[in-house]
Amino acid sequence: MPLSVVTVSGSLHAPSKTSRLLERITGALAARRDVSVDAIEVTGIGGLGAALGRGPLPGPVADAVARIQGADLLVVATPVYRGSYTGLFKHLVDLLPQTALAGTPVLLAAVGGDDRHSLVIEHELRPLLAFFGALTLPLGVYARDADVADDPDGRLTAAIAAALDAAEPVLP
Repeated sequence: MPLSVVTVSGSLHAPSKTSRLLERITGALAARRDVSVDAIEVTGIGGLGAALGRGPLPGPVADAVARIQGADLLVVATPVYRGSYTGLFKHLVDLLPQTALAGTPVLLAAVGGDDRHSLVIEHELRPLLAFFGALTLPLGVYARDADVADDPDGRLTAAIAAALDAAEPVLP
């Protein structure tokens, strides 16, 4: 049975460097094990901006939340926007029940203009997902904009491999 992997791109554009990074990560994972990948782009979730919480969620939003909750492995990525994740990504996460990700392994990733943005994984994404009880994997993947396009020095490929190596012991 394949590992059910759900990716969530927090980019406000589609296609994006963020979704390309997610494709690279899941491609590397698929080279290691049998996976089924379900990609969610926050920009493609109809009614997300109007979903305000405690009441019933619009169909596409409820569907995205259910897909996230059903993942064996969640891979989330966001562009770095003003030192953090995008607001629409945070809005989607805010709609999850508080225990929705309890015990779910989550690989964290981000794309930014340069290395000074790399701490977004540790200072923004990790605490956010830990709040929901997620098992954030020990190594995240940070990519500079230029690395996503062609990975000239192989740094991104190596970072993805290291993150997947570190994830292996906790994956179902």
